[in-house]
Amino acid sequence: MIPKFQEEDGINLAYLKAFRAFLKSQMKAGRKFIVVVGGGKTCRVYQKEAGKLTKPSDRMLDWIGIRATHLNASLIQTIFEKEAYPELIDRKPTVEELKKMFRENISLYVAGGWTPGWSTDFISMNLASMFGAKEVIDAGDIRYVYDKDPKKFTDAKPIKRISWKDYRKLIPADWTPGLAAPIDPVASKFAEKAGITAKILRGDDLQNMKKAVEGKIFEGTIIM
Repeated sequence: MIPKFQEEDGINLAYLKAFRAFLKSQMKAGRKFIVVVGGGKTCRVYQKEAGKLTKPSDRMLDWIGIRATHLNASLIQTIFEKEAYPELIDRKPTVEELKKMFRENISLYVAGGWTPGWSTDFISMNLASMFGAKEVIDAGDIRYVYDKDPKKFTDAKPIKRISWKDYRKLIPADWTPGLAAPIDPVASKFAEKAGITAKILRGDDLQNMKKAVEGKIFEGTIIM
């Protein structure tokens, strides 16, 4: 998930340039990535404006979010046009489509939202499982998982390592569009069952992300 390339007045071009250089250097070293892009500010703005005119269903709010992820993911795919798989993963791949992807000598795949009720967290975990990956990096806007919401409580304490079972005690039990949690409850249940580890960190700190990607000690939370 790629954060921070949307600002109040447009696109954070400096971040995109740095992220592009970072990922290209990692691919040159032989690493492969699946980048699942969220809806960001575009999603929030459209959902908010829709709510001023009517009372949208969760399904329709999800569709706004899905389309926003496709726009953002298309931007990422464009700046990696030479490196990325040519098709955006915008729905669950079939067995034949997966086989086709595996046959290609590709180091980067880009995905957006799929269907209402499926967050990009859940899609990330699904794709990790499909591709045989055991680790997902959630590059959001917080440095750690906290014992309570740090935006509301100044005494919130960071957690460096936690089990999926204990993590789910800290977040709502059910998914709703726009839920503010590092990994949503549906995705966290899937990750535990699939044996996937999540690394939570700030996406705008690329030096720290480099440590996480390379298996080094990083600033953030490990959920396993």
